[in-house]
Order: sequence, then C-alpha cells, then structure tokens
Amino acid sequence: MKKALICGISGQDGAYLSQLLLEKNYEVCGTSRDAQMSSFGNLNRLGIAEHVKLESMSLTDFRSVLQVLNKIQPNEIYNLAGQSSVGLSFEQPVETLDSIATGTLNLLEAIRFIGAPIKLYNAGSSECFGDTGEGSAIETSPFRPRSPYAVAKAAAFWEVANYREAYGLFACSGILFNHESTLRPQRFVTQKIAAAAAKIARGDQQKLYLGNTDIKRDWGWAPEYVEAMYLMLQQDKPDDYVICTGESNKLEDFVAAAFACVNLDWREHVVIDKSLYRPTDIAVGRGHPAKAREVLGWQAKSKMQDVVRMMVEARIADGY
Repeated sequence: MKKALICGISGQDGAYLSQLLLEKNYEVCGTSRDAQMSSFGNLNRLGIAEHVKLESMSLTDFRSVLQVLNKIQPNEIYNLAGQSSVGLSFEQPVETLDSIATGTLNLLEAIRFIGAPIKLYNAGSSECFGDTGEGSAIETSPFRPRSPYAVAKAAAFWEVANYREAYGLFACSGILFNHESTLRPQRFVTQKIAAAAAKIARGDQQKLYLGNTDIKRDWGWAPEYVEAMYLMLQQDKPDDYVICTGESNKLEDFVAAAFACVNLDWREHVVIDKSLYRPTDIAVGRGHPAKAREVLGWQAKSKMQDVVRMMVEARIADGY
C-alpha cells in the first residue's frame, strides 16, 4: 500500500485528491497547521474524513516539515498548500510568498535531506503566464506574473525545477488553469456567481456585484484535474505539465450560463462595480493541453458550460 502525504488537504483539490487516492487503495495522510482545531469540512462533505490520517505541520517551519516526513515516510507528496486567492494576495503579499515559495522550498529541502525516493507534486498555476493574448500557453511559455500570488507560484515552480535538475529529485509541477467545483470557497468569483444565481432565483437576493466580466479564463472541473496530479507521479521521469481544457470564455459568459440555469437574464440582476477590479489582472488566460494528453493520457471531459451547470445545481440542492 502506497502512502501519500497531502499538504493542503482541507482545500478543494486536497479533498478530491484524497478521495481519488483512497479509491486507489492509498494510505492518505493530510496536514494542517493545527489538525486538532481544523474542521476539514470538505473531507466531511465527501464522506472520507474518517479514512484520512491528519497531522499538524507548518510548511514555513522546516523542523515541522522534517518531523512529519520522517514520521509518515510517504511515497508521494502532493503540495497543494499555501494562500490560494489571487485577489487576497494583493492584500497579503508577504503571507502569500511565504506560504507558497518558502513552503515549497522547505518540502524540497526536507526530501533532499532525508534522501528517500519520495516523489513530489507541486501545484503550479496558469497565473504565472500572465496574459496569454490570442495564443495558448504551453509548458515552455515565458512567465509574466501579474499578482503577488503568481510571483510566488513562479518562484515555487523554479525551485522545483532546480531541485529536479541539481539533485535528481522526482519533483514536478502541474501548471493548472482555473478549475472549479462545488467545494470552492465563497471568496472565489465562480462560487459567488453560482450561489447568487440560486439565491436570486429563490428571491433571497436582489443583485450580484461583480468586477471586470470581460476577462477570459480556461475553466475546468476540479475532480478531473486531480487525476492529472496523480498521473504525473506515476510516470518514469518527472516533468511539468499544463493542465486545462484548451478553451477560454469570458467571465460574462460564465455569468450568463449560471443565470440561464435558473431561467433568468443575468443583465437584469448583475451590477458591475469598479471597486471590485484588481490592481492588475489578466485579460486572457488560455492553455494548450497537448503534452498532458500525449504523455499522461489525460484530457478534460467537462468544459465551462458543464462546470457552471454542476455548480449551480449543487447550490440549489444545498438551499443557497
């Protein structure tokens, strides 16, 4: 039985990845800064909390990381931890850089220090590419980060590449484009939209306030994306992969699709609020997933319309 250590297990991706690995007969251990105080709501929602072992670990504390790795002795580590909101990173740039870049470096150094054949998956981000314009980003496209979050993710990406090349670690980064699910926190705009559509249809909310709806993103379904993470660590050689659908849509299209699910015209309920605009933003984010398809045999099944429908239906079923 393989052992997997998931850093950031309480988040959307951590919960779905736990579910996938348990189905594959892994022993799964997850970490939180304080495992005794954390609620692990997403694990409970998926009904798997009792099947996962939990440990307290601070990724920014090297001693803490080393202790947990020595105790668990995992075969695979999935680094999904760190401050995950692009918008919040403008308000908390130091915390964002520390939790992502320093946290990743501590994991890499601990693996090197232990000397065991541990495979590491690092959660990269399409935000590193910045504005892709009319093109599509691939694994070798240049990074032009436009947020503190993207800067931190870019630093972590190059840390992984450096340890792979310099020390021969099996370490890889998945450069994931936007991927959503019913487990997204409310602070993410996609969940905010899905919840608002359900509430407005029921009469519990009047208006939805949004920032720039002209931005374009490549939206996929999170439960599918965690399969790509798993597949990366099953390869003979470590490498980096862009994970996406290959299609981009305007946020306005996402909004329109959400309100169409409840038979409403979004233009009658949405207010554009310029105070919600970010200091800098990406106009277009689009990826090209050819390498993942050819090497991993992975391809996105759900596109933007599917993602919206599943999110709104879940909000209606949950009563909000």
